[in-house]
Amino acid sequence: MQTDNTMQGTGKKHQDAQTLGVGKAIAVLTSGGDAQGMNAAVRAVVRVGIYTGAKVYFVHEGYQGLVDGGDNIREATWESVSMMLQLGGTVIGSARCQDFRGREGRLKAACNLVKKGITNLCVIGGDGSLTGADTFRAEWSGLLVDLVKAGRITADEAKKSSFLNIVGMVGSIDNDFCGTDMTIGTDSALHRIMEIVDAITTTAQSHQRTFVLEVMGRHCGYLALVTALACGADWVFIPESPPEENWEEHLCRRLTETRGRGSRLNIIIVAEGAIDVHGNAITSEDIKNLVVKRLGYDTRVTVLGHVQRGGTPSAFDRILGSRMGVEAVMALLEGTSDTPACVVSLSGNQAIRLPLMECVQVTKDVTQAMNEKRFEDAIKLRGRSFENNWNVYRTLAHIRPPSTKSGYNIAILNVGAPAAGMNAAVRSTVRIGIIQGHRMFAVHDGFEGLAKGQIEEIGWGGVGGWTGQGGSRLGTKRVLPKKYFEEISANISAFNIHGLVIIGGFEAFTGSLELMEGRSKFEELCIPIVVIPATVSNNVPGSDFSVGADTALNTITTTCDRIKQSAAGTKRRVFIIETMGGYCGYLATMAGFAAGADAAYIYEERFSIYDLQLNVEHLTEKMKTTVKRGLVLRNEKCNENYSTDFIFNLYSEEGKGIFDCRKNVLGHMQQGGTPTPFDRNFGTKMGAKAVLWLTGKIKECSRHGRIFANTADSACLLGMRKRSLVFQPLMELKEQTDFEHRLPKEEWWLKLRPILKILAKYNISLDTSERAHLEHITRKRSVEAHI
Repeated sequence: MQTDNTMQGTGKKHQDAQTLGVGKAIAVLTSGGDAQGMNAAVRAVVRVGIYTGAKVYFVHEGYQGLVDGGDNIREATWESVSMMLQLGGTVIGSARCQDFRGREGRLKAACNLVKKGITNLCVIGGDGSLTGADTFRAEWSGLLVDLVKAGRITADEAKKSSFLNIVGMVGSIDNDFCGTDMTIGTDSALHRIMEIVDAITTTAQSHQRTFVLEVMGRHCGYLALVTALACGADWVFIPESPPEENWEEHLCRRLTETRGRGSRLNIIIVAEGAIDVHGNAITSEDIKNLVVKRLGYDTRVTVLGHVQRGGTPSAFDRILGSRMGVEAVMALLEGTSDTPACVVSLSGNQAIRLPLMECVQVTKDVTQAMNEKRFEDAIKLRGRSFENNWNVYRTLAHIRPPSTKSGYNIAILNVGAPAAGMNAAVRSTVRIGIIQGHRMFAVHDGFEGLAKGQIEEIGWGGVGGWTGQGGSRLGTKRVLPKKYFEEISANISAFNIHGLVIIGGFEAFTGSLELMEGRSKFEELCIPIVVIPATVSNNVPGSDFSVGADTALNTITTTCDRIKQSAAGTKRRVFIIETMGGYCGYLATMAGFAAGADAAYIYEERFSIYDLQLNVEHLTEKMKTTVKRGLVLRNEKCNENYSTDFIFNLYSEEGKGIFDCRKNVLGHMQQGGTPTPFDRNFGTKMGAKAVLWLTGKIKECSRHGRIFANTADSACLLGMRKRSLVFQPLMELKEQTDFEHRLPKEEWWLKLRPILKILAKYNISLDTSERAHLEHITRKRSVEAHI
């Protein structure tokens, strides 16, 4: 990956991260439209800034506050960002500012910053806000010259503030900024939309109605596209890809086909900026009138509007905002006068830095491509994630099953504990399989059902409406296949099964390895196998994320929010919460991030009685501040002796007279609930990709009408690795697994734990040797194109 040396981290361990900011000042502002998760970013900038020894200032009311100065620029304290994490919108306010567009306004802003000695500015907003910041930075030395001439600042003050560092974070619910996979607020907006779609679905089914839903996205169809994928909509209108000529006939035919398959409702999603190929607007009212006139269906329009910006941020947006905030502070403090203004962003689950103006340029290129009717280019410029979503949606919604069959039969089963999103994966597996011309078979109750012959053919309509349903519709069990080899082989033969899609947790992985071992004795097991990781614990090797973990994380986070509210009311109270995950500390750590926990105990990071004592002392100190409450998370198997009861008793005893304790074991509620937009979308994409791979593998292993797959690469796990979805042979993953504790030997999220402690005010050293380097968006795209 190409990097720019002006911005490269030094590569050595910054034991001095705590002194990196001494003598420096950082200002943070939010500008443009608000987005959920902005507060998490502000909180992280303030706390990490203070941790490095820097002074941090809030700029209230965006650029307007920067121009007006005075009380709008106030020093922030550690406590001033407490209880901010779970709030939507932006606590420090945002405003559209005309004054800053003029040079006089920027002169005032520069004067206000110089007077306070602020030379680092962190801007959280959309592309307009970030472009404004870059202009400000480019003009900085000229503005200082004018201010000195006018006598508004001294030459000495100008010298001390000779250059301005700018780092941007993109806060926009539309996800319309190129270079970043997800902007702050997008995931939360999808949560709001899906809550409404789920509610509308039930009433639409009751009355056999068609609903047209209009979502935000004037120039970007991301929200509309992901919503359509996540709810299995019949049609989506997005500005990047207008429907072809005569789309009206195609749409009406599609709606009648859906009804003909037994569905009682139709859902059409429209982005507010939807257009036809001639660039004319397509409004939700136009679509409603068309459906009523041509089909006579009872049709209703719902315009979601500002609801999408509201509500509490999702767990993902809180973690994203927090991680970006940390990265922004480091980028600012490592910056020099030669460093270009950069945006901190996320690619896969990697924090990266990109030159701000390169990203703005590509974002403008998309608009230009749309204006010039180069729609295919527009979709490509949006990035790989957008393109993947579009291709999966088109395949599922617009390609008809072929009249000629492939002659292959594929079976699908769920293994292990239920996880939200499993049904979405099954649905897309079944439907993409049918589109490929295969016969699809549903296996009930995992490997046991495969042995007992609980197998039935499943059609297109059999999985209708499954994306939004939690749990496992097929039924799932933890039973492993080894003791059933004979029965399983007999059923594979009886049903003439040519390939298996196994969706589940750690048992899906170990069970599939057992099937591979059985191949030497049972020829019937020599068929291609693909595993899709689906478990709340996120403990399957070969994948950074599992289907279901995001839903569980949001459930825990919501519960922690309520508990924190209760603790804030009673004061001087510490809650100890036990989470699921087996030996894997993913849920406890990430929920700690999202809920602002004081500590998260996990198996992977050993702790002693000394650490517990330190945590109690830390909470005792905290009770002396204005924040008189504590939240401690404990993974269920983090330590067999230091149980939840033990920790509760220890805290209760040591905290006598200072704070009291309560405990809460969350239990199986973490496995339930409707899947989050991420899990629906992730499950859908994984299912689609898995079947396409399996189809290729079956053809590859086919000899004279028989399938014989006995190589290591004929049994793979499909996982999300850093920036892409990859198929990895199970045998390779075996080496990367701790089977005793059901864990991957390496877990990417452990690197985030120091940040969790810093945000909770622990005095620890931060290893910044894995600093994100500045990448170039053009180079990044060419790398992605080969993945």
